[in-house]
Amino acid sequence: MADTPDDRDDSSSEENREPQQPNPFAGTPFEQVFGALGGIPGAAGGPAGQAPDLGAIFGQMQQLFSGATQDGSVDFDTARDVARRTLAAAGPDPSPHAGQVGAVADAVRLAETWLDRVTDVPAATTSSVAWSRAEWVEATGTSWRRLVEPIADNVVGAIAQAIPDEARAMAGPLIGMLNQAGSAMFSQQIGQGLAGLATEVLSSTDIGLPMGPSRVAAVLPHNVEAFGEGLEHSSADVLLYVTLRECAHHRLFAHAPWLEQALVGAIDEFGAGTHIDVEAIEAQVREIDPSRPEAIAEAMQGGLFEPRRTPGQQHAVERLETLLAFVEGWVDEVVSQAARDMPSAPALAEAVRRRRATGGPAEQTFASLVGLELRPRRLRDAANLWAAVRDRQGPAARDAAWTHPDLMPTAADLDDPLGFASGESGDDDFDAALDELLSGESGDGTQDRDDEPGTGDAR
Repeated sequence: MADTPDDRDDSSSEENREPQQPNPFAGTPFEQVFGALGGIPGAAGGPAGQAPDLGAIFGQMQQLFSGATQDGSVDFDTARDVARRTLAAAGPDPSPHAGQVGAVADAVRLAETWLDRVTDVPAATTSSVAWSRAEWVEATGTSWRRLVEPIADNVVGAIAQAIPDEARAMAGPLIGMLNQAGSAMFSQQIGQGLAGLATEVLSSTDIGLPMGPSRVAAVLPHNVEAFGEGLEHSSADVLLYVTLRECAHHRLFAHAPWLEQALVGAIDEFGAGTHIDVEAIEAQVREIDPSRPEAIAEAMQGGLFEPRRTPGQQHAVERLETLLAFVEGWVDEVVSQAARDMPSAPALAEAVRRRRATGGPAEQTFASLVGLELRPRRLRDAANLWAAVRDRQGPAARDAAWTHPDLMPTAADLDDPLGFASGESGDDDFDAALDELLSGESGDGTQDRDDEPGTGDAR
C-alpha cells in the first residue's frame, strides 16, 4: 500500500529531526526553573523532543539587564544616579542655607563642650557640615559600597553555585546573564534604598556606623526639622540633641579603633554565609508567565533569588545586633549625662529610642536590599548597663571597656547589667586588665565575671 501523505510527512519528520539533547538538569530543581522558562527539552513546561533553546531567555535577560557591565556585583555610579533621580522626583531638596550651616557649627561646638564634662574620651571632630539629602548620598556612597558589595557578591555568586556542575557548560551563558541581572537588580535597589534613607537620616552616624568623612560632624538640617515636628520642643533643642549624638558617635569610634572593623566583619560574615534555596526558586518559577519577557525581571526584582538565612548568618546578625546595642547604649548614656540640664532631653531621648528600636530607616533599607537588619534590639538594656557601670565604678570604667574588645561585656551581660557593673563573677584576668587601664595598678577587684571575653561574640 502506498504511503499516505501523513505517513510520508511523519517519516520525513523522523528522519530530519535532530536527536534530542540530554537534559543536564534532569532530576534537579533547576529542571523546573529553566523548563518553565521554555529552555529545557522534556522538562515540565519545556518543549518536548527539541534541542535546548535558551536563546530567547538570554535575549530577554540581556535586553532587560544590559546596563550592568561593570566589575563587581554593584554599579555604584548607577546606584548614585538612581538615588539622585529618585530624590529629585520626590520634591525639593535645597542645599542648607547659611543660617543652617551656622546653626550646625554652633551646635557642634556646644555639644563638644557638654560631652567634655561627662567623658574623658576626647573629641574626634575637627569640622562640621550641613548636608542636603543629595549631598548625603554623595558623601556616604563609598561607605555604603564597602558594606553592601560583599553581601551582593555572595548573593550573586550563590545563584551560580546552586546550578549543578554537569549543567554549568550548558548554562554558562545563563549564569552570565544571572550575574548581570543580579548586578543590575542590586544597583537599582540600592539606589532606591539610599534615596529613601536620605529622606530620613539625621546625621552621618545615624545608623550606628560612621558613614561620612572621618572627623567631620555632619547633620541634615531639613531632616532634623522633619524629625522634630510634633515633638513640641524647639528646633534648636532638637538640633542640639541630634548633634550631641553625632559627636558622641565620632568620639567612640575614634576611641575604639577596633570597633568599626568588628561591625563590618559581622556584616561580611553574614554575606559569606549566603545560600540560595533552589527548591524555593522552583516554586516561584511556576508562577512566571514565560510569554511575558518582563516577567523574568519582575520575578528577580520581587525576590526570586532572595537568599534564605542560614544558622551561620543568624549568628552573625546576633553579633551585629549586640555590638550595635552596646554602641547605641553608650551614646545614649553619655548624651543623657551631657544633656542632663536640658529639660527636653528625656523626651528627645525616648523619641530617638523608639525610632531605632521599632525599625528605623537603616534596618528597612538593609532588609529590603540583602536581608540584613541593622537594629540594636537591646538598646535600652545596653544603656542601662553602661549607666550601671558609671554609677558603680565611675565614667572612666564605662569608657575604658572600649579600649580593647576583650574588655567588653557580652550579650549575656545584658540580662544582668547590675551584676556586670558590680563584678559579681570572678574573672581575675579581666579585673586586672581593667584595673591596669584605669589606675596603672593591677588586682584591686574593680570588676569580676566568668563570661567569655569579647563583645557578645561581636568579634
